[in-house]
Amino acid sequence: MYRGNPGRRPSAYLISKLRRHEALQRRCGPGTAAYSNALEQLKSGKRNASPECAYIVSISYSGLGNRILAAASAFLYAVLTHRVLLVDPSNEMDDLFCEPFPDTTWLLPRGFPMTNYTSFGVDTAESYGNMVRNKVIGSGGVAADASTARPPAFAYVHLHNDATVEDNYFFCDDDQRLLRRIQWLAMRTDSYIVPGLFLVQAFQDELDLMFPERDAVFHHIGRYLFHPNNHVWGLVTRYYDAYLAAAQQRVGIQVRVFGVQPNSPELLEQITSCTQKQKLLPEVLATGAPTTSPASRARSKAVLVTSLKSWYYEKLKSMYWEHAAVTGEAVSVHQPSHEEYQRSGARSHEHKAWAEIYLLSLTDVLVTTGMSTFGYVAQGLGGVRPWVLYKSTNSSAVPDPPCGWDVSIEPCFHKPPSYDCRLKQWAADISKDVPYIQHCDDLSWGLKLVGRNK
Repeated sequence: MYRGNPGRRPSAYLISKLRRHEALQRRCGPGTAAYSNALEQLKSGKRNASPECAYIVSISYSGLGNRILAAASAFLYAVLTHRVLLVDPSNEMDDLFCEPFPDTTWLLPRGFPMTNYTSFGVDTAESYGNMVRNKVIGSGGVAADASTARPPAFAYVHLHNDATVEDNYFFCDDDQRLLRRIQWLAMRTDSYIVPGLFLVQAFQDELDLMFPERDAVFHHIGRYLFHPNNHVWGLVTRYYDAYLAAAQQRVGIQVRVFGVQPNSPELLEQITSCTQKQKLLPEVLATGAPTTSPASRARSKAVLVTSLKSWYYEKLKSMYWEHAAVTGEAVSVHQPSHEEYQRSGARSHEHKAWAEIYLLSLTDVLVTTGMSTFGYVAQGLGGVRPWVLYKSTNSSAVPDPPCGWDVSIEPCFHKPPSYDCRLKQWAADISKDVPYIQHCDDLSWGLKLVGRNK
């Protein structure tokens, strides 16, 4: 009811897959006999040749946008491989969302035997890449023969930005056949790895049936999985009703300043240049110019600015207060919070961040900062192709053009594999044979799914 954009319609096949996955979560999730048995097998280190249930734990770290994209990626992998998804409750992941699966939980309970799992990294001995490299399982990216291999009960999948070539064998068919035989997996990634799953031939038929519109994968997964809890929903609805509801059009502007940087007049100019050239916001009259008639002022736009800093909001607000819009529109500018710096894991900060992502997803048009996962989540939930502010190669100059209309609503996979599993060699561009995957506008080496809006 709050969205002007109703969103894409999920396929009947995707809906049936979700219902089946919910049944799996209820049958094998925490509190069931199957879950207790699986924990005992993990504690003992024994491998069950034909386990009743298999699991994947999504490790929660980094910023909220990263955590949401990581959980969405792990969920799609869980659906494709018939695994129960368990989300690490760290960093307020247990205090932001409603439970997505009826009559069960998606949160990993306390007492998980791998007590140090949140500190796993590229050097962890149990990582799939290290086990392949050290010939504990498989060799050179080719899984050991199924009749002789004895895979362990647990493996850690490291897909962080420092992942090695062997870690990225995860996206190879041979290795997926071996991973299917490991009952417990834990996955660490701060990225949206879904385009990589589309490179796995064994998954392609299922993915084609689930997502006939390839550019709406996160849109459907995100709207299914991520619902604000009651407190955050209150933040969203109260702010929307007070500041955005009455406007005829809502414009979202997401400003992400990477690192410790001073307020940038160049970035402000880039924002105004983008929004005015693309007719998202009106230009303003010179100081002292006559104001417009009351009839023309009936048209209104509400601008929602999200940023850790308040400076950009203050400047935009002052511009439309001190100058009349050439179109006669009434333009109001709003910013819910300005925390000044990112404090991942702090409860109040996380609540505000999630509320602001959701508010951005309720706007009619969206301007985002390139490479920002915060913006990726908002555009995906909203089903809105954003105007992306290009990163300047010169901090003292405004890019020309200042922004571009993104090719799809999908997030970008920032660190895709560069190894061709079929040819068993490095590849300059592993996406070249997949027509619905292309490089991202905001990160030239990244990959993203495209579809009907290409």
